[in-house]
Amino acid sequence: MLILGIETSCDDTGIALYHSERGLLAHALHTQIAMHQEYGGVVPELASRDHIRRVLPLIRQVMHQAGAGLADVDAVAYTQGPGLAGALLVGTSIANALAFTLGIPALGIHHLEGHLLSPLLASNPPRFPFVALLVSGGHTQLMRVAAVGEYELLGETVDDAAGEAFDKTAHLLGLGYPGGPALAQLAGEGRADKYKLPRPMLEQMHKTGNLDFSFSGLKTAVLLLVRKQAPDAAARADVAASFQEATVDVLVAKSLYALEQTGLNQLVVAGGVGANRRLRERLDREAADEGYSVFYPEYELCTDNGAMIALAGALRLGAGIATPTQGNYAFTVKPRWDLSTLVS
Repeated sequence: MLILGIETSCDDTGIALYHSERGLLAHALHTQIAMHQEYGGVVPELASRDHIRRVLPLIRQVMHQAGAGLADVDAVAYTQGPGLAGALLVGTSIANALAFTLGIPALGIHHLEGHLLSPLLASNPPRFPFVALLVSGGHTQLMRVAAVGEYELLGETVDDAAGEAFDKTAHLLGLGYPGGPALAQLAGEGRADKYKLPRPMLEQMHKTGNLDFSFSGLKTAVLLLVRKQAPDAAARADVAASFQEATVDVLVAKSLYALEQTGLNQLVVAGGVGANRRLRERLDREAADEGYSVFYPEYELCTDNGAMIALAGALRLGAGIATPTQGNYAFTVKPRWDLSTLVS
């Protein structure tokens, strides 16, 4: 079965072709970073308009790369949510229009489910069941994943997610957009033990087993530090390194505790923050010490992409738990969509 994947949830236009037996055949991505940089963040209307310009040319590009035609496609999977409503509508409308024209199913995919399953595209994929750490944009969650569509929420952020805290801290330090990668790069030049910053909710985890996250207080601590000291270039690098280390401490500790509590030995890390090299370094080392294995998507598949959407569509169809539209191609989008509602 050949699945066309379309991802337009925010500021990346991703297209991919995935074959249920041959794997990922081709994928292409256009990022809008350059367009949004002058505004310091994503402008939803501009994002939607750019998706309109990019989707069809990228579909043609991917088809050419794979040596396939639209007549070869068996189903279209698209990001239905969560995300920016206007951006989601672009991919959703194009996906359903294509499916209607071709007489094939269209399947709405949860954006975070795509991230969660993306390590299955790697050359050394995990096996079910596993614990998943999702650190994507405004989401930080720990899930127990028994199978495709069988997800149990173990913990989630109660305020700022890790990615949001990275971006907001980068803004406090005068770094550009996107803030997370810029902060991680600056942190490599600083001393992580220079400033003592809080590790939110870690003490509570040890007392009660709570696996929720909170990064708002950490961000506020950085704000107070910057206002008090007005750091120079060297000090800003130390602040960045100290912030990154505090965030990584929390993510690592809670991930390992989730493995201990569930009795599982595989951890999947997915989403944009999953590309952070310090997080990967710490997780690999400390998980190995405890006899656990950690799996990541390829670096190019950590950010939003069409490959993860095509994969999720193929896996759902293969497992018989998909609810594709066919015959009635009316559609809607879900800007807010709780991943835990996806059950088989």
